[in-house]
Amino acid sequence: MTLTTVLAAHEPTDDKERADLAAMSSFASSLARPFSREQQPAHFTGSAVVVTPDGARVCLVLHAKLGRWLQPGGHADAADGGLMENTALREAREETGCEVVLHATAPRPLDVDVHVIPKRKTEPEHRHLDVRYLVVAKDPAALLHDPDESHGAQWLSWDEALARADEGPLRRLLEKARRWCR
Repeated sequence: MTLTTVLAAHEPTDDKERADLAAMSSFASSLARPFSREQQPAHFTGSAVVVTPDGARVCLVLHAKLGRWLQPGGHADAADGGLMENTALREAREETGCEVVLHATAPRPLDVDVHVIPKRKTEPEHRHLDVRYLVVAKDPAALLHDPDESHGAQWLSWDEALARADEGPLRRLLEKARRWCR
């Protein structure tokens, strides 16, 4: 499915997600290179809530550049073929070391979010248009982290993960994922 089709089928759950979905739909049809990290003022990213096969635990990574506990995710690569679920799966594998698959029954995507990435030495401030999926780690014991991406990765209970969620859209994402894992 094309990005515009995926976004058109998504049902947001609150006003923030509704506004973000509208912005993302507009960007999807107006950006010349929506998956390029050089595309300004925004580009699409993919991320994943990674859970154990029984759905009892969730993995968060301590993001190296932002210093926050977040779900694994990142920029699209050409190899992803413009499919955000491929980006989310690849990023989850890279950042957790686990073999992951899309959750069998959760909506695809589970959630969408637009967030500002602060200016850094080599990059101006820009927006990530994040398309988020629920994925299952087939081998949770393989958990490790990529030191280039994060300062750690941990399996947490849902309550522990929610306690580390420092902003509303991350809490919304985790709550949605927990509902699908019950």
